[in-house]
Amino acid sequence: MKYLFLLGAASAALVPAAAQAQQAAPATPPAVSSDTDQQTDQRGDQHADQHGDVIVTALPFGAETPTIASRVNRNDILTSGGSSIADALANVPGISATGFAPGASRPIIRGQDATRVRVLENGSSSSDVSDIGPDHGMPIDPLSARSIEVVRGAAALRYGSQAIGGVVNVVNNRVPMTLPTRDLSGELTGAFDSVSNTGEGTALMDGRAGDIAVHADGFYRDAGDYDTPLGRQGNSFFRGYGETVGASYFFGADKDSHVGAAIEQYNAKYGIPSDTTYIDMRQTKVLTRGSFALGGGALQTLNVDGSYADYTHDEDDPDGTILTTFRNKEADGHAELVFGALGPVANSALGVEIQHRDFQALGEDSSYLFPTTTDTQAAYLFTDTPIGDALHLQASGRVEHVHVAGTPASDAFTTRDYTPLSGSVGALYNIGAAVKLGFNASSTGRAPAITELFARGGHDGPNTFETGDPTLKIERSNSLEATLRVNTSRFSFEGSLYSSWFKNYIFGQLTGRSCDDDGVCADGDSGELRELNYRQQGAWFRGVEAQAHFDIVKTDTTRFAIRALADYTRATLDGDGNVPRIPPYRAGGGFDYQSPKIDAGVLFVHSGRQDKYGAFDTPTPGYNQLTAQISLRPLSAHPGVQLSLVGQNLTNDIQRNAAALNRDDVVLPGRNIRLVLKLATF
Repeated sequence: MKYLFLLGAASAALVPAAAQAQQAAPATPPAVSSDTDQQTDQRGDQHADQHGDVIVTALPFGAETPTIASRVNRNDILTSGGSSIADALANVPGISATGFAPGASRPIIRGQDATRVRVLENGSSSSDVSDIGPDHGMPIDPLSARSIEVVRGAAALRYGSQAIGGVVNVVNNRVPMTLPTRDLSGELTGAFDSVSNTGEGTALMDGRAGDIAVHADGFYRDAGDYDTPLGRQGNSFFRGYGETVGASYFFGADKDSHVGAAIEQYNAKYGIPSDTTYIDMRQTKVLTRGSFALGGGALQTLNVDGSYADYTHDEDDPDGTILTTFRNKEADGHAELVFGALGPVANSALGVEIQHRDFQALGEDSSYLFPTTTDTQAAYLFTDTPIGDALHLQASGRVEHVHVAGTPASDAFTTRDYTPLSGSVGALYNIGAAVKLGFNASSTGRAPAITELFARGGHDGPNTFETGDPTLKIERSNSLEATLRVNTSRFSFEGSLYSSWFKNYIFGQLTGRSCDDDGVCADGDSGELRELNYRQQGAWFRGVEAQAHFDIVKTDTTRFAIRALADYTRATLDGDGNVPRIPPYRAGGGFDYQSPKIDAGVLFVHSGRQDKYGAFDTPTPGYNQLTAQISLRPLSAHPGVQLSLVGQNLTNDIQRNAAALNRDDVVLPGRNIRLVLKLATF
């Protein structure tokens, strides 16, 4: 907690200095929102996507980025189902999932996962151990989210070197960022999934008492082992629940400043389908958020966020015997000054970040990773400069210092210090009113993660015997990306073409040998654990992602549109070979219908065969995914009452995840019928 106090003290010291620099300027708009379901964090990139939704994660001021951000809203989350954030992002181009277990499926962005994709909650760390093993889940359930946002490319620099692949930010109102216009509003949901006999429910409430906004939410999910086209997938159950209370106080002439806090509790038990063990997870987390309007002029706003989390999970035998306990205590704090016009620079932001993480494992698998400590301090700068009416230039930079301490396989306590530097420049050019071209060049450094440095033993969840390398160097990605956006009255398109050249790319390579728990390894598969060593090599990632919508019918109340999406990532190692566990290409399309009382849609997506697999991996066949849904709002006077019927994997195809270490043992869920009831006030 001392790190949060230090950050708060530093921020408090900034306020009077900033106030002395204020100049007369129009006041910031009042922080007021009119309904529960549409409240979103007022900080960040305020551009809208093709559906009119606001993206809040990419930048701390209202500017569109050369790279494309994505968002799924509350309704998308409820109808998609699943216990992981990755499930809710399944139909976003460029996004896939590790798919290790229903309770442990982390998002993959352009082939990058774990230590290269940072998962956040309202901009603060998820503070878990999902980056340490693919069997470890994240203590953020999608049922608690208002929206989930994905930022790729250079805009992720704001969130650290562990976001070299991108950022997934779960946005909710747990620390209220807006002052509601209603005294009380809320939402109740309930759902049932046939594939695993899942029952789930949520309750969310937002209220106002004078200048104080309050929030409370809770969720519960109980899912049994799921069915597949080949029969029931053993040990694939998930049970979880959580609750949160939070409040914020708004002040200032226009109520444009606020401070607030929330406390969260998350609990879950879930099975590992390729094993007999299950994980019993819990986390208690405190969030603090503050935004201080500085009155205009050069200094606009000071934002201060912090979190502290105490995380524990046990890996248990079927009889409840605890085999191993993983613990993680983490503090994460940010302070950010947002500036107005400074000469030719229209907008800029200067920020600092402090993180402290203590990890330890106890019990049978404690030899996998001895206790580690990680300290990170960083500073970053973003600028946005218009050149005439058609061109925007953006530049950003980040300097970071990472101190890591742990004990590798040599048994010699080791400390390493890294100072990754990152920077980017980009341009967004408007061709008329309907077409925008984007270009971005970036060079991003990443410090090695604790598993990559210090792993030293067997891990029963993924059935691997892993060895890190404490001499690993900073990983660097030099990237180019071009984007195209088209938005007319009937047609919209977003597409990206990207290429990233990695120097010292870090990856876990299977050796073809197997080991016992004592680390005795031999050629072949006679041992229970597959040997996996962390190493560095040059690598090249390139790909494309796109989606399009065309409105065949569009009136003031009705819309019928066809849609298409596709993505592809190719990743190779310098010299020879493929980067392991890369998702295959996807392509598909369908239609959407929207009206005041009925929404409907069909989406067919083909995932290709992955025959470009890493050393000692196996190929995965292609498969088809057919999804259909219909939502009814039968009461005109109460549009918040909605009943949805969703069909998933309607072709009942056999599906295996090419990115999962356990893909040979695990088949993804078969045909599922999902029923969702939502009752919301407006």
